[in-house]
Amino acid sequence: MSNQSIPEIKSIAMFDTSVVTDNLGDFIIMDAARGVLRDLFPFGQMVSVPTHDYLGPVGRRVVQEADFAFVGGTNLLTAKFLWYRQWKLSVLDVFRIGKPILLGVGWHKYQHWIDPVTAFFLRNILCGDVLHSVRDSYTEKKLKDAGVSNVINTSCVSMWGLTPEHCAAIPTERQKSVVITLTAYLANPEVDRAWIREVASHYDKVWFWPQMRSDMEYAQSVIDSPFSVVAPHLSSYDELLRSEAIDFIGTRLHGGIRALQNKRRSLIIAVDNRAAEISRDTNLPVIARDNSDALRDWIVSGAPTAITLPWDNIARWKASLGISRVAGAPAESLV
Repeated sequence: MSNQSIPEIKSIAMFDTSVVTDNLGDFIIMDAARGVLRDLFPFGQMVSVPTHDYLGPVGRRVVQEADFAFVGGTNLLTAKFLWYRQWKLSVLDVFRIGKPILLGVGWHKYQHWIDPVTAFFLRNILCGDVLHSVRDSYTEKKLKDAGVSNVINTSCVSMWGLTPEHCAAIPTERQKSVVITLTAYLANPEVDRAWIREVASHYDKVWFWPQMRSDMEYAQSVIDSPFSVVAPHLSSYDELLRSEAIDFIGTRLHGGIRALQNKRRSLIIAVDNRAAEISRDTNLPVIARDNSDALRDWIVSGAPTAITLPWDNIARWKASLGISRVAGAPAESLV
């Protein structure tokens, strides 16, 4: 092999939301984000740096020296940077970590006013030469309100595999078992207990998957019928979804998306803006937490899964990176 056929290895820094967290939903997002970047950069070497903790000198150097830096999903953005930072960056980092690129990032919650410091932060830290990928129209509007115009709604990166062909293979009829999830940090015991009782009345077996550690204790307080527990690992959840004919119903957005990835019928119960906004854009099956009629109808109706993703926007985001699908790889090295 001549030197001309040796591919260039690109350095990819990933602001990784699955570092320093027990929320397994972040692992689902990052699994999808890495898959997209592996496809775009088959010879890229990805190095993770945290979002849930502040960068140290080593992490800062990784980002500064990377060919590309991406921010991997979740609801990191907020209107009040000085008061709440899910993306843990110091004010000085605005000027010393380069220009990262958003990949399926969302807004923290519904917020009416972006303070000037946050707007300045967003305009100056984010790359100005490419499009930023966000996961719903609300986040797109908030960034544009802050003065970041190079942003596009691609939906969540974890949904990019939910093609029409994939969705057509998802069952339409109720299965014998169901796996449910809860969100302890947004607890509503009375309402959660009511929808769980409704669900349990329609299925032979109920499984519970604790996406965070605190969900387990909360489940014990609101589930008053027999249930089995899936180990708090993504691999254990995947094994259940692959091995058993099962539906998903729960408040965890990415628990439901993971079930869809595994071609399982899924209904997400909205507890905040994330599922509601994504559903508005994509027809993701989502209902209000207290809508018992919609819950019952979904369980018994046999409705098909009909996700509609912004494929043109996804293609535009990829094209804006200015790379081929096999970035870093000479064509002759692929034969």
